[in-house]
Amino acid sequence: MTTLARPSGPLHLGPARPAADLLHDARGRERAGCIPEAIEGYQSAVAAAEKSGENTVLAEALRRLAVVRNQRDDCAKARELCRRSYEVAREMGDDLLAAEALNTMGGLELMTGSLEEARRFFLQALEPGGHSRELRARVEQNLGILANIRGDLDEALTRYQQSLQAYRDAGSEHGCAIAYHNLGMVSADRELWDEADRYFTQSREIAERTGDIYLQALCLVNHAEVHVARQWFEDARRSAEAALAIFDQLGVRAEQAGAYRVIGVVCRETGHLVLAEARLRSAVELAVAAGSVLNEAEASRELALLCQAVGRNQEALTLLNTAHRLFRRLDARRELVHVGGKVAELEGTYLAVVREWGQSIESSDTYTFGHCERVAQNAVAVAAALGLDDQEQTTIRLGAYLHDVGKVKVPLETLNKPGALSREELALVRQHPVWGIELLAGVEFPWDLKPIIRWHHERYDGGGYPDRLQGDEIPLSAQIVGIVDVYDALTSIRPYHPALTLARALAEMTKIRSAWSTPVFEAFLQALPGLSREGERTDDVADSARSQRAA
Repeated sequence: MTTLARPSGPLHLGPARPAADLLHDARGRERAGCIPEAIEGYQSAVAAAEKSGENTVLAEALRRLAVVRNQRDDCAKARELCRRSYEVAREMGDDLLAAEALNTMGGLELMTGSLEEARRFFLQALEPGGHSRELRARVEQNLGILANIRGDLDEALTRYQQSLQAYRDAGSEHGCAIAYHNLGMVSADRELWDEADRYFTQSREIAERTGDIYLQALCLVNHAEVHVARQWFEDARRSAEAALAIFDQLGVRAEQAGAYRVIGVVCRETGHLVLAEARLRSAVELAVAAGSVLNEAEASRELALLCQAVGRNQEALTLLNTAHRLFRRLDARRELVHVGGKVAELEGTYLAVVREWGQSIESSDTYTFGHCERVAQNAVAVAAALGLDDQEQTTIRLGAYLHDVGKVKVPLETLNKPGALSREELALVRQHPVWGIELLAGVEFPWDLKPIIRWHHERYDGGGYPDRLQGDEIPLSAQIVGIVDVYDALTSIRPYHPALTLARALAEMTKIRSAWSTPVFEAFLQALPGLSREGERTDDVADSARSQRAA
């Protein structure tokens, strides 16, 4: 791995040195990645400024010390130092330094996922410090990062462009490097790969020229993500490993987690699954240790995809639940759960895992192949007829995919028996809702799926199983999945009977109409013409459904 040159010689902190010189030297050490020496330098600057009464230096030294303490995962101490910086600035009436402290406090909240608090601090910083072009550039940059995390790419792009212009107006080359980096991030989120390449390259060139190795590493690891998206895996690996070498030297665990995650994704996509799992688990562990909610969420999602790829569906679900919970903590929008905007593919990934699991159950029973897929589609149609919202329909779709998960514990010879089941065999099959719940006991779903799994065979008249619930004791979601489950059983080929025509199936269901509530049965009839089934539809479906509703 690449080794990084460090400034030679110790940092001379003689008591006669002015506080401002100590602050300047410490800032140089920080940019060079020598964080322990930077911390020591800032502490000496604080002590010297307190002794000499140089409150301007004191406020800035406290704020910079907060930043490097936060990089070393000492969040509580960082907040305390930043508050002290703000108080010193306010006492001396320096609005600009007070605004700098507020902006940094917002950055600390952003790192821990407290997005509303972060936004509040950023906007507060603009009030006293908005006249400073460089401060406005940094605040606009931070507001852009906040918008990017939440998935508002239009706002993020606008904020980053405003930040770049403010840095240019202020003559800050290093600031422009940061703005280019962030424009690279939002370009990647928009899948504008050439633009992202250009911005990351510009940022890294300036970072190298100005000696900011931390920014160099950020450019490397985020550029690696672009390479992954383009399937340039060898380029991605080299960039991510170079970034990791820098982050290892700096001892910044959140950023180490990000680099390990990218390396893990490269290994997964190139078929090195054992190494991929090791790297992704390292990413999760480092993110947890650093308290980095975003990195933990992203690494958990990528590890879930790996588990899905090797058929470890239950573990994949657990990891997806973790990612979902963490992204919700970040107040990320449900439809945008992905790297960058950070939050469109998670729900789709979740559905893919659940769907694959349902299909894996069916693969052991050729007579029910496609059953879970049809039940899920048809249950959503009935839910829509009842006027249920998108969240409720998602719950029903996912629950339908998993409603028969307990059947994995039923012997194959029983599931595939061509004749009628014995009393003992029937009792065994009727245990599958309970076994499904037991199988998923350790999984806390973001959606209320378990009532569907346990109670989809309950009947409104009390004649179902396993708990003999009746009436509205049965959740609506379980009633919906239950009625389409019966419908699919009647209209699909079974070892013990042929598939019924739709009219015949409807007649059979009408005989046991008391098994379902009136609203559920009527919604089923309303949705019936569009429901999928094994085999072809007949022309008399709509007429039959209308006649049953009239009856």
